[in-house]
Amino acid sequence: MDISDVHHSIAAEQISLSAIIGSLSYALDLTEGLPAGHSLRSCWIGMHVGQHMGMRSLDRSHLYYTILLKDAGCSSNAARLFELYGADERRIKSDFKLVDSDSLMHLGRFVLAHAGAGKSLHERFTRILNLAQNGDDLGTELVATRCERGASIAHQLGFDEKVAAGIRCLDEHWNGNGKPARIRGPLIPLNARIALLSQVADVFHSAGGSTLALAEISKRAGSWFDPDVVQAFQQVEKQAGFWEALTDSELQQKVSLLEPESRVIRIDEDRLDTIAEAFAQVVDAKSPYTYGHSSRVAAYTLAVAKAMGIPEARQRWLRRGALLHDIGKLGVSNAVLDKPGKLDENEWEQVKSHAAYSEQILARLAVFSELSFVAGAHHERLDGKGYPRGLTAEQIPLETRIITVADIFDAITADRPYRGPIPVPDAITIMEKERGTAIDGDCLDALKRSLPALCF
Repeated sequence: MDISDVHHSIAAEQISLSAIIGSLSYALDLTEGLPAGHSLRSCWIGMHVGQHMGMRSLDRSHLYYTILLKDAGCSSNAARLFELYGADERRIKSDFKLVDSDSLMHLGRFVLAHAGAGKSLHERFTRILNLAQNGDDLGTELVATRCERGASIAHQLGFDEKVAAGIRCLDEHWNGNGKPARIRGPLIPLNARIALLSQVADVFHSAGGSTLALAEISKRAGSWFDPDVVQAFQQVEKQAGFWEALTDSELQQKVSLLEPESRVIRIDEDRLDTIAEAFAQVVDAKSPYTYGHSSRVAAYTLAVAKAMGIPEARQRWLRRGALLHDIGKLGVSNAVLDKPGKLDENEWEQVKSHAAYSEQILARLAVFSELSFVAGAHHERLDGKGYPRGLTAEQIPLETRIITVADIFDAITADRPYRGPIPVPDAITIMEKERGTAIDGDCLDALKRSLPALCF
């Protein structure tokens, strides 16, 4: 496929913003440790509630993107959550969604079960004590970080304050006991009220079916949830096919039809770049050791592509792949990503899974079909010893080789949990030893030619 085909595919599909966000929302489900499609299922539930409540077209558009992007800030508190609990933060996040935080008994049981799980008795006691003494402040900190970051991502993607406010207030409760600002009642934006109920409904439906979801929503009416929103939910859930759609393989297409037609946003090349940049920031926020990684790899990729004479339009396309090459890392626990010591076999397998996740997420849209393979193969090696497929040289496209050399260069020169950054001259020496085995020699030479123009 040449670049004219790429442009043609965008025009031919008339790609909507909702289609892109809907596909990339699967990455947000990964970082929350939730079953794939959670954001889409929540959107299905919420949009039916909004329609039943008579929301105007513009307000339903705000609701639509509030729900799809409600978890955009989730990666920003992942490292802190792991620091506090010392366990897989994705498991902690998914399990906590089943907890009624208004109940001290439920909270206590959760902390006892999760803090320092698998660690020594002394470490468990220390973590439990810290969470018991400072739990409310720490919870507010974690929610505030997540919600503010999510609102910022919404603004970056071009959405107005109504969507940002919906994301910012997602965890506020009708009774004023939510976080981070303890806003109560109708002061909470309606799109946030509906988004919270939709999220809880899907979590409990996934855990135990519609009966459990209905019971939990009813139990929290007037505490967590606006009674009017609960009443609307109780009406729409009776509609034929409402629950069945949540397990339908065509759910994403069904959800796309719920976006108000008059508010459908068609994207162009500039908007596609912005989306890639925003989601790259979501990825890099997951760990202090990956902060800025995707943007640096994109910059190095662009420099190498220029030095190799890749057509300018194709460079732009390739930069998107570099920005999103690690999106699958949202599915890897910080217990692994931030581990200072050597990884065991199981942990290494978790790390390796991120490349396949990246390809699967990007492949959900035809506009990224070629890019998904190019980006997902960035850990393949010319000698066939890479992953996830063990491809050999003739199976690895030039664009992947360019991203690979950029990724390896940044991995060596950036700070890591197990060592400090390595100086550029030493990094090049290390990379030279992998010439022809892990690294394409022409790409490495192009990187070396580009070094004077790059800032360190």
